[in-house]
Amino acid sequence: MRRYWPHAKEDMLGAQSNIAGCLGSLGRDVEALVLIRDIYAGFVATLGLSHENTLGFGNNLVLSLDRCKLWDESKSLLRDQLLPAARRSLGFDHDLTLRLGRSLAVALTRNPESTRDDLLEAQTI
Repeated sequence: MRRYWPHAKEDMLGAQSNIAGCLGSLGRDVEALVLIRDIYAGFVATLGLSHENTLGFGNNLVLSLDRCKLWDESKSLLRDQLLPAARRSLGFDHDLTLRLGRSLAVALTRNPESTRDDLLEAQTI
């Protein structure tokens, strides 16, 4: 008989997150990004998109995308998934919702191909 530990999946994702952090600290950003994407998918599958832990790790994914200069993917993830879910489940004034908004502003301003409208949007966030 196999035992099931309800928090085992979350613990594994946490351990993988530590490995991804180590890879990032070593400057191996692309390898870290691959692992972080898998971890984020695991959080979404385990806890759902609106869970605070999933949203927090989604912010980590956005930061990793920014380090790899993948601003368009970062903007898309924030606009389409993370910010709407955070606003629905946590509210507009929650710390994590505000951090996700800041991450969107950063992605909009750091992209060298940003339009004037992107910069104006970043300023209003």
